Amino acid sequence: MTASTLQRPVHWRDYYELTKPKVVMLIVFVAVVGMVLAVPGWPGAIPMLVGTLGIGMAASSAAIVNHVLDARIDVQMSRTHNRPLPQGKLSEANALTFAMILCVLSMAMLWFVVNPLTAILTFLSLIGYAVVYTVFLKRATPQNIVIGGAAGAAPPILGWTAVTGEIHSDALLLFLIIFTWTPPHFWALAIAKKDDYARVNIPMLPVTHGEAFTRNYILLYTILMVLVTIIPYLSGMSGLIYLVSALLLGGRFLYYAIKLKSDTDVELPMQVFRFSITYLMLLFGALLIDHYFIVRIAL
Repeated sequence: MTASTLQRPVHWRDYYELTKPKVVMLIVFVAVVGMVLAVPGWPGAIPMLVGTLGIGMAASSAAIVNHVLDARIDVQMSRTHNRPLPQGKLSEANALTFAMILCVLSMAMLWFVVNPLTAILTFLSLIGYAVVYTVFLKRATPQNIVIGGAAGAAPPILGWTAVTGEIHSDALLLFLIIFTWTPPHFWALAIAKKDDYARVNIPMLPVTHGEAFTRNYILLYTILMVLVTIIPYLSGMSGLIYLVSALLLGGRFLYYAIKLKSDTDVELPMQVFRFSITYLMLLFGALLIDHYFIVRIAL
């Protein structure tokens, strides 16, 4: 980092970008769905407002730590070289200070205002992503995203415990949906950015086992994911609105996964990656609509 870079005025948008806002918004959304599904009616202002803010701030803190730890490889990758740290818009010390402030504030809010269980689980999720995944798993095994996916699948459980103070089997179902969704979601991106990962020696599955192998795994995990998404209906957690939505969305995801297996169009992996994000949002949105529809019928 040059002296002129250090003298450049820092903009609030640089700090905002460090938090990976689009990722955090998805995390907060699925956490809110967990909150709503935890009770028949309105979850209450405290868990909805303070819980959501605390979970979002903790996720932002983890994202910043990820930025700092990956800054030296981000500068070599086309997808990430424009991030604030590789561009020298912020120092690593400033970024870590910001991450620490968000972490401390979020833990205090969750512990003292929501409940200790949510604070503990949120902190473990933060450590799981920012340290265990970023420092160790990401660089150690091509199954990094499968094992590390547990941290990313935690938000619905965090939302549920914020309202009830306990872990319920239905919350674990929501966790399982995201856990099985993560590999096909991220491996599609890994195929698109295979050369980037190879350049920085990150052992993503397409780098270590090839694209054909990865495409097969995407299809297998997509089938598993679709089967898992049916369980909430079978268990009585959700109704027909959710089931129909899950089957339609799952069918579309399977179409993409099957197409990806045989179609070598270079644009297709990114199309699958982008659709996977829309898929998760719509699926959890269907859970939300279905829940309130069932509650209204019951009343």
